[in-house]
Parts: sequence; structure tokens; C-alpha cells
Amino acid sequence: MCGAVTFTVHGELRDVWNCHCHRCRRFTGHHMAGTSAQATALAITGDTLAWYEPDGSCAYGFCRSCGSSMFWRSTERPEHVTICAGTLDQPTGLQTTAAWWMAEHGDYHAPAPNLIEYEYDG
Repeated sequence: MCGAVTFTVHGELRDVWNCHCHRCRRFTGHHMAGTSAQATALAITGDTLAWYEPDGSCAYGFCRSCGSSMFWRSTERPEHVTICAGTLDQPTGLQTTAAWWMAEHGDYHAPAPNLIEYEYDG
């Protein structure tokens, strides 16, 4: 939001998946709408990017200056980085195709009828 952290993706992005797990809901304030890229295809600039690691299995990347939610990565698959779709310049050409961790979605959330839904990511 503030522009202190910028990034460029060189290569393909996966379509958007919504993650409704309790951590992603807390990190973004709703659900994480994320696309994914190879870590080697992502060039990040700026010195305010910080990572929060809640338990060693994953990390959430955010801007220390404005608090923007930006990235997620798994320690089991460090070759991929999930990018919060709202941080991308429009038009993205992407579509939301799936919703994960639906068993944990907020009670206020109305599921989209056209998405493939998964109770858990596993």
C-alpha cells in the first residue's frame, strides 16, 4: 500500500485460491486470496518486508511500514511463494478457482458456488 516493498514476478502465476484457515483469516482480515509463483521468479525490493513465523511450518510476509499483507510461504515447499492477489497490478488475467480450509471459514462468509472447495489442505 505504501510502496516501500515492491516485487516483480518473472513467469507464470497460478490461478487464485482462497485460504480460509484461521491463520490466513487473521493475517488478512478475511481469507487469503493468493496466487503462487516460483521463488526464483520473484524479485522483491525494499527494506521493510518482515516475516512472521507462527510455528516453523510457514511464514507470512508483510510490510513493516504500512502493515500490508503480501506473501505466504511453506517451510515444506520453499521453492514456491504465495502472493496475496490484492497486491498485483490490474488486470491480472487470473481467476479464483478453489477455496481451501473451508471447515475453518468465517461464519459470516457465504461460499461461492463456482469454486472447488476443500475442507482441509491435506
